[in-house]
This record gives sequence, C-alpha cells and structure tokens, in this order.
Amino acid sequence: MKNKDEAKKIWHNCILYIKSKIPSISFNTWFKPISALSLEDNKLTIQVPSLFFYEYLEEQYISMLSDALKKFIGKEAKLEYKVSKKQRHISSMDNTKKNFIQKNFSQNVHQKNPFIIPGISKEKIYSQLDENKLFDNFIEGECNRLARSAGLAISKNPGKTAFNPLLIYGGSGLGKTHLSQAIGNCIKKNYPEKIILYLSAEKFQTQFVESIRNNTRNDFIHFYQRVDLLIIDDIQEFAGKEKTQNTFFHIFNHLHQSNKQLILTSDKAPSELKGLKERLLSRFKWGLSADLKMPKMETRLAILNKKVGNNKNLIKPEIIKYIAKNIKTNVRELEGALISLFAHKVLKKKEITIETATKVIESLIGITEKEISASKILERVSNFFNISIENIQSKSRKREIVQARQVATYFTKQMTKLSLVSIGYKIGKRDHSTVLHSFKTVKNLIQVDEEFKNKMEKMEILLKKK
Repeated sequence: MKNKDEAKKIWHNCILYIKSKIPSISFNTWFKPISALSLEDNKLTIQVPSLFFYEYLEEQYISMLSDALKKFIGKEAKLEYKVSKKQRHISSMDNTKKNFIQKNFSQNVHQKNPFIIPGISKEKIYSQLDENKLFDNFIEGECNRLARSAGLAISKNPGKTAFNPLLIYGGSGLGKTHLSQAIGNCIKKNYPEKIILYLSAEKFQTQFVESIRNNTRNDFIHFYQRVDLLIIDDIQEFAGKEKTQNTFFHIFNHLHQSNKQLILTSDKAPSELKGLKERLLSRFKWGLSADLKMPKMETRLAILNKKVGNNKNLIKPEIIKYIAKNIKTNVRELEGALISLFAHKVLKKKEITIETATKVIESLIGITEKEISASKILERVSNFFNISIENIQSKSRKREIVQARQVATYFTKQMTKLSLVSIGYKIGKRDHSTVLHSFKTVKNLIQVDEEFKNKMEKMEILLKKK
C-alpha cells in the first residue's frame, strides 16, 4: 500500500529526529518497538505494544512527538495509536477514555494561538496545563519546601500574596514545570472563573514574532493582559531577545498592577541570568525567588514509592532503594530508571534484579563506579575551577588553588576506593592526614555555606557524566 510505505518513511524520519534528542536506552525502550501502519489525511497511525506504552508516550514524549510530526507532515499533523495486543484502535475504547485521549493529543499537537481569535470568550481559552501535574504527586522535601509552600499559599489567594511574581529556579529535571503547573491546576480548581495560561518562553517568543508578521501585535498584548494567572516556563530563553523582553515587560507590569498572578521558572537565580534587561530582572525580584535543589535520599525514596503506587508487586523494595541511592542528579532520571525497569518487566517478562537495575542506571547517567578514577576527577575539577592540574598538584598556598585541591581530594575519597595514602599521592604527594583535613574542610563547608554547597552539587553532576 502506497500510504503504508509513506507512513514508514515519515515515521523513520520522525524517530531519527527523536533519537537525536533522547538517551539511547530511552529510544530503544520506547520507540524501537513502534511500527507505522498508515498515513491518511495528515493522520499517521502507529502500532504500540501495549496500553501502558501508549500512556507513557503521552505522558513523557508528547511534545517531542508533536514537534517531529509537524516537522515531517506539517502543522495539521495528527497521530493515532493502535495497541497490538488487543488489536484495536484506541478510538474504539469507552467514551470517557476516548475523549480524554483525543483531547489530550489534539491539545498538544495542534494548537492555534488564542490571541488571534477576535472576541474570544473565557471558556474558550485552553490553559495548556497538564492535568496530571498536581500537588498530590509532587513529593515535598527539604529540597523544595519553600517553593512548594509558596505555591500552596498562592493557590489559595492568587495575585494577593507577597509571592508575586513567584520565580522557581533550579537545574533540569528537579520539578520546576511540575510545581508551576500544580499551582495552576490548584487555582483552576479553586477559581474556575479565572483565565489561566501556561506556556514556555519559547512559545511566547514564537507567538510574538507571528504577531509582528501578521500585524496583530496589539491583539497579542491585549490577550495576555486579560490573563488572571500567567505561567512562563524557562524564562531564561528570553535572553538576547530585546523586543520580546520589552513586550513582556509591559504585559508583566499590567498584570502585576492588576493583582494578577505571575509564575516564572528558570534554570538560574535572577542574579545569575545573563542577556535579560535589568528592569525586567528587577521585577522578577519583586516577589519570591525559590530554588529547587537535588532531592536527598529520603525524598528520592518517597518519590519512587509514590511513582510505584499499586505496582509494588513488579519491583522489590531493595531495587527501589538501590535506584534512590545511585541516582542523585534529578527527579526525571530517577523516574526514568523506574519506568525503564517496568518496561523491562512488562515487555521481556523478566524479573527485575540488581544487575538489571545497574545496567539501566549506567545507561541513564552514563557511569559506573569503576569508571570514576582519581585522574578523571582531577581533570574535571581542574576544568570546573579553571585551574591547571599542575597547579592543583603543586605546593601553592593560593586560596583558590587550595580550595580546588581540597575539592579534588573530597570527591576522590567519596567516589573511589583508593586508600588515603593513594589519594594523597594522586593529588600531589600529600600525606594521609592532609587528605583527611581536606575532606573534613569541604564537608564542613557544604554544611554551613549554601553557595559552596550548590557549587559542589554541580561539581558532582559533572563528575557523573560521561
């Protein structure tokens, strides 16, 4: 069939595009088993192994699928799933499930810019919130308590607390998007009459450029000035885009003066954002800037147990503990490891063992314990501090060199099985008492100096990457 050949060609291009953007283990697990069935009227039908597969794709990869389909089919692209085990189209399921699936996909794959629709009414504005991102499944811990508490306060009284704007910042995969949307969903429930809108800074930028091209800039601004809760994700993407910043500045001012709530997310604190105008940065500081840190062991365990839910029979507690102990970088990788193991259990019908978990974790974070060497640690500490290895190993007592040397010593003791004598030799022929002193110095600084602690967390992430 001609349309089947075309479907295979389109899908092949799509998965090549997706393959370039995600880890190989994720690609092999979630995209290799999929096959293309047909292409008709811009609708691509693909076959997936199970309903579990479909639901995971919808939850984790819907935006990427959307981008790929638009790239190779066009803006009118649609996607239909067929579950191979039951040999039926998802559209043949019960109406409640059917409506949810169709709505969920259409909202993500084909969206019109709402501001260009004249006379649009409140009920027609789609918030673009993910209904699954709630406070109930956002685990509280020391790493996020301030941001979560502020979010709950905002949810009860949007626009009228001291937390306006609320800027949530932190590294990738720590829950910024989840928390911001949880606030949005809670406000949507408490205040159904309010206009709520979530979007990425990139989407805002695209809409703004289109409004200039279509001579609808005033409509664009007017639309955003009507919003009661505006959530902009990844605000750092505005860097260097002067006209977009100017327009957002005026929208921000109007909303803030009207006691409308603004929530922003960023990968860095306002003081560290580059390429943004000072007058915009100063407004970001009007409310509360709250950071999300890497979760500690206790929180990581709670996140995994929450994710496992009623599927505890699929995975043993010791495996969950093993994942929590070995993935310390972010929540996304934590959940990714768990889902990959579930897929292993469901698709291969094999028990999940420590060996299996080890392979999954190695593939996700790109390391094994034996791959971390003192030489590699020294090299990466050298790059991080911009101090040569020779200087770190020298007898120099310059403060910045001493600190780099102590950090290298600390991580070598933490991440290798070398003896104190061996570590001392590697770091510049120091004795074991110097190694212990360096280790204790760094450990104490982490406990009392928040800025230094954050720097060490970044250093640890760098050391765990291939």
